[in-house]
Amino acid sequence: MKAIVAAAIALTTFAGTVLAAPGAVQPPDSSAGAKQESPFACNRLALTPEKRKRHFDELSPALLTLKTGIRELPDGYEFQFPGDASTYSLLAEWVGGERVCCPFFDIDLRSDREGGPQFLRLTGREGTKQFIVADFAPWFRK
Repeated sequence: MKAIVAAAIALTTFAGTVLAAPGAVQPPDSSAGAKQESPFACNRLALTPEKRKRHFDELSPALLTLKTGIRELPDGYEFQFPGDASTYSLLAEWVGGERVCCPFFDIDLRSDREGGPQFLRLTGREGTKQFIVADFAPWFRK
């Protein structure tokens, strides 16, 4: 009988070790809180003074003049731009800065084939669309 109890203890200990082994699937940790979401506010101080000047005083106005269209989406907006390489470079640089100062955005940059237009899609959780309308007001003027 003692041998059976000892074997059961050994098996239980071994099973616990196997389940805790690296790569083993573990149950979700209920003590971990939900992912913290950023507030709807542009944190301009997240950029260095040089990058802030470039992003807000140079890139944004340049892209505003290049914008060729807007499409409303259920959770945001998609802005259309010409398909040339220099516009793509400006868009990619702008996206890099925007991800830092407005981390609540989902940002997609798409280029259509054969030199077609490029699209900058800004979307996100509830409230993002209203933020875009307020913060990007000049982008909606004709």
